[in-house]
Amino acid sequence: MTASLYDSLLEPDAQRTQFGAGEIPVAVYGLGKMGLPLASVYAEHTGNVTGVDIDETVVERINVGDCHVQGEPGLPALVESLVADGSLTATTDAATAAADAVLHVVMVPTLIDDRNNPDLSAVKAAVDEIAAGLAPGDTVIFESTLPPRATTDVLRPRLAEESGLAGDCFGVAVCPERTSSGRALADIRGTHPKVVGGVDDESGRVAELVYGELVDNDIVRVADATTAEAVKVFEGLYRDVNIALANDLARLTGELGVDVRAAIDAANTQPYCDIHTPGPGVGGHCIPYYPYFVLNWLDGQPATLATARSVNDAMPRFVVDRVAEGLAVTRAASIADGGVSMADDRSDATPAPDEVLDGATVAVLGLTYRAGVEETRASPGIDICANLAARGASVLAADPLVDAEGLTATDVPAEELPDHAPDAVVLATAHEAFEALDWTALPPTVVVDGRDVLDLTGTDHRLYTVGRGWQ
Repeated sequence: MTASLYDSLLEPDAQRTQFGAGEIPVAVYGLGKMGLPLASVYAEHTGNVTGVDIDETVVERINVGDCHVQGEPGLPALVESLVADGSLTATTDAATAAADAVLHVVMVPTLIDDRNNPDLSAVKAAVDEIAAGLAPGDTVIFESTLPPRATTDVLRPRLAEESGLAGDCFGVAVCPERTSSGRALADIRGTHPKVVGGVDDESGRVAELVYGELVDNDIVRVADATTAEAVKVFEGLYRDVNIALANDLARLTGELGVDVRAAIDAANTQPYCDIHTPGPGVGGHCIPYYPYFVLNWLDGQPATLATARSVNDAMPRFVVDRVAEGLAVTRAASIADGGVSMADDRSDATPAPDEVLDGATVAVLGLTYRAGVEETRASPGIDICANLAARGASVLAADPLVDAEGLTATDVPAEELPDHAPDAVVLATAHEAFEALDWTALPPTVVVDGRDVLDLTGTDHRLYTVGRGWQ
């Protein structure tokens, strides 16, 4: 028996019973690293979920109980059990899934084009598939992160137009994911309160009811769908701006002559202060992109957001500048040791930073944006590699999770780094595997630590830590 949640005459308790009994078929569109965990949580509560993805290989693997998403504790076993008991199936046939479902959950990404404009093409494609099977009483929930007003101005009208239904006979809500890679199941189940907002009161009520069954945490129902969209975007904007502040302060380390990280830690003992941590840049599929959901979507142009983006985008170059600075000093010291006076010929004694990078061998440790996460989107490590190569360096890249395919860098296992005797090393991502690197096996080298994890005491390396300076 198929039931409906939107505009139903049943009492909420009866609807909850139907939802838990699988009488409300669910389709989840997008089975990537966040979509598959979400579909799995829905399936463990309802026993009646169809996951939709355009990738045939992904669908085939899921349908034999094989989880293609790596690095998510508990997910492989959960997928295997849900597929085995029929609670979760996968398909590339979105039209059939949409026709069979009553609750449609969209978890495809909002992209950014080459001009940093929000690109809703993937979400629109899912909307068109849903619209082909949309029926009165259905509800569409967007978990995708969306630019504010995208649902009311673009997606809901498109659903109505493509389905031929009046906009008030189906529900639409925004319930943005608040999930991090590596802890998806825990986050979906309720690490954080769940924010929900509907395009109308009934849509908001349905979203609140559904997630009240899925989430072991508070449900924060906001005024409308646009507010829900804004909440998710604002979270990312706060972090981007705060990290930019930390990075700007880190740039003052040399001039101030203080350990900026220590100063930040002390400042944060005041309860009204929460300065984030400086680093080599900001990566991932969220924070670097959300500012453009405002800057290149709305008419207003908040100067703070644009400035923060420029600061954080500049950090990979700042890191490379420190490499060049260290090599220049090392080269100058070598010249001085060879009998050349620093005062004799300044251009020879102290090479220009860009010149000293030309022909140098520099190893970059870490190509993913975060330790332990197989995600390279907007990764500072990749930008550091590109900047080094553009300035004439020969770049080696080591990462236990991904390779350097498509980069101007040569893959080198971290344990083999001493064999290549690099002139400099940059730690861009603090993968646990790098803890085993034998720094004493490397010849004296310039090392730039973007993550404040290295202790090279007792070695001859010249260490610069972002936020602490030269040590």
